[in-house]
Amino acid sequence: MPLQNSAALDFLLSRRSRPAKTLVAPAPTRAELEPLLTAAARTPDHGKLEPWRFIVVERGAMARLAELTSKAGERLGKDPADIAKGRSQFELGQLAVVVVEVQSPSEKVPAIEQTYSAGAVCLSLLNAALAAGWGANWLSGWVSHDAGFCSDAFELAGNERIAGLIHIATESSKPPERPRPDVSAITTWVSA
Repeated sequence: MPLQNSAALDFLLSRRSRPAKTLVAPAPTRAELEPLLTAAARTPDHGKLEPWRFIVVERGAMARLAELTSKAGERLGKDPADIAKGRSQFELGQLAVVVVEVQSPSEKVPAIEQTYSAGAVCLSLLNAALAAGWGANWLSGWVSHDAGFCSDAFELAGNERIAGLIHIATESSKPPERPRPDVSAITTWVSA
């Protein structure tokens, strides 16, 4: 029987994201965030392309991002409620790590596998933050898929896009458990 890391398995079996709107100050310091970023960067990465990078958005930058969200929403003709929802993650945010997918031409590693790796970085960072005792939530939303916003806010290049915005701070309330998938209903066993 393999050596089991019961604490890690128990954590994964009970992990729960914290709604971003319930995250309050303090957020991790740069020194506290460094090991979380290091853990996230240990994600499977076919071909060692590192098809992702991090942009850390501290509290002082959140108001600027909220305003850029409003401008993007107006440019796109978004409903005022959609704009308000898009703004809220920045208006309420204490700290967010933008995980940027960086597509690199590769004969060995298809683009979709680079996308999967960037998504895995998002989940690894989320889990590292939760395991470290922080509240954390993985958000995206319409604004993260708008090239104009991405360019204005983060100067993303043409081969880059936002995989996720991982908000990390102190949880103000523990969310209730929610229904989880019925694993037996979504699992097929192949034995021959």
